[in-house]
Amino acid sequence: MKLLKKIAWALLIVFVGMQFFRPETNTAEAGHLDAFLTETNPSQEVRLILKQACNDCHSNQTIYPWYSNIAPISYWMDEHIEHGKEELNFSEWATYKKKKKDHKLEELVEEVEEGKMPLNEYTWTHVDAKLTDGQIKALTDWAKRTRALYQIGERPQ
Repeated sequence: MKLLKKIAWALLIVFVGMQFFRPETNTAEAGHLDAFLTETNPSQEVRLILKQACNDCHSNQTIYPWYSNIAPISYWMDEHIEHGKEELNFSEWATYKKKKKDHKLEELVEEVEEGKMPLNEYTWTHVDAKLTDGQIKALTDWAKRTRALYQIGERPQ
């Protein structure tokens, strides 16, 4: 019984201590998406889909819910955001070569059509990020049209 009590106290101390050490937040300057939006020219509908379902993990700006201030959730979210930005970062679009842009849009189409994106863990708490069939079609059609322009050597407009 004394051992269990010591373990419980130790865990409580660790939990409280974790609250003082937080990951850096993912915040960007205004205009961080300008290059991406200008170049790929998504419709207003697609812009809204990207904002609701993609940008928190795939840009340099995350809107954090209240529970993101609680460790270990904060660490878990930070890992997801960092991984998402490694895979595709709309804020860094201008630094990508044309071939990479084409490939990233190809992956976007595959992930969305297969239902892998947005992640279930994200849509559990962000209900508006759950994509309807119509939203999936709008997003993937836009990405395919944009890819076609990269493939023929034109700059998307």
